[in-house]
Amino acid sequence: MSGVEQRVSTVRFVKQRSGIVLAIVAAAVMLGGCARNAPQDTFQPAGENARRINNLQLPVFIIAGVVFAIVLGMVLFIVVRYRDRGQEMPKQTHGKPALEIVLTIIPAIILIGVGIPTVSTVFSLAKTSDTQCVINVTGQQWWWEYEYPVQTCGGVNIAEPIVTSGELVLPTKVHVLLRITSNDVIHSYWIPKLNGKRDAVPGRIHPLRMEADQPGIYAGQCTEFCGLSHARMRMDAVGLYTADFATWVANQLQLAPKPTDAMALRGEDTFRTQCSRCHQVNGLMEENADGTNSDKPVISFPDLYVVAGNAPNLTNLMTRTTFAGATWDLLNDQCRKALHDASPDKFGALYLKGVTPDCFNEADLREWIRNAPAKKPMYSSEAQKAQNGGKYRGMPNLNLTDNQIDEIIAYLLERK
Repeated sequence: MSGVEQRVSTVRFVKQRSGIVLAIVAAAVMLGGCARNAPQDTFQPAGENARRINNLQLPVFIIAGVVFAIVLGMVLFIVVRYRDRGQEMPKQTHGKPALEIVLTIIPAIILIGVGIPTVSTVFSLAKTSDTQCVINVTGQQWWWEYEYPVQTCGGVNIAEPIVTSGELVLPTKVHVLLRITSNDVIHSYWIPKLNGKRDAVPGRIHPLRMEADQPGIYAGQCTEFCGLSHARMRMDAVGLYTADFATWVANQLQLAPKPTDAMALRGEDTFRTQCSRCHQVNGLMEENADGTNSDKPVISFPDLYVVAGNAPNLTNLMTRTTFAGATWDLLNDQCRKALHDASPDKFGALYLKGVTPDCFNEADLREWIRNAPAKKPMYSSEAQKAQNGGKYRGMPNLNLTDNQIDEIIAYLLERK
């Protein structure tokens, strides 16, 4: 064999092996996406609307898979059977009308078979007349705010409005109406195990019906690119039995008491001077000259400092399990796993315990308070602040000392 033939043979061998390697890698990536423990798996519905979506997508995927296999098989057969071997050009014809008609009718039948249930499912998903509870959902850069108006929600009386963030808490087996909007740019709300997506658009309210079958935590993600930290704009839906939901409501309506611990007491002062301009804590009072609390509540004005005009309410922070747009956990790994793996009957009691000192993930919260933009990219530098009319887009670096951080953490730990 000549040198040229050897090189040609080597190149052909490398191409063949490269094709096999690429096929194996592609198959591994595809199968890796089929993991059954994925927290945002649309094929594991946990609510009525999610089941309707799954009942539609499964037959569609099966039909699409069959069509793909047939078409791929035909293409491979033609490529191999009729590949160029140096033979003469075959005789040209004008096609076969009967075959063309069949290949037109079959796709039309498939499209009709897919289209009719799709339209029916779309209309059923848009139904909101049977909802028993209303929650206002507002997209911010880069977190979700939840506001519970005064109402009776699944048999539980909400006597005063509740404002929280990061976690949508709802009673199980209750149709909840989410009224979704945005304060800044377009976001998209999606909790795959409970329902499909719904855009959050400034100046508009988009309804979405939500229902969870069992207690538990259901992960979600903003699915509309909304800026620098879009990938870190997450959310959790927390399902609770009605009795546990009533307990959660009662906890959220409690005002923050005056701290008794010395470190937390100093933390209240630090929070009042450093954080209360944007973050509301219901029950936090202005301080008298003698160091006692006055009867005048501290009211935050985030619209003066933040582009979106809003910041998370921290009244009951430690009743939640995440912070900063549900990007980081307030629970350490061991306690987080125990909560997520808890059975439906034990989940409510475990969730309602909140963040206890032995479960507290202090490291991430400390890093966040120390320098939030370094942990979650935000347009919050002084130069960008000037471009935004003197307002920050996201939480800025407050340049706090270690002692101030210790004090604020001690104060926040009592917010439960």
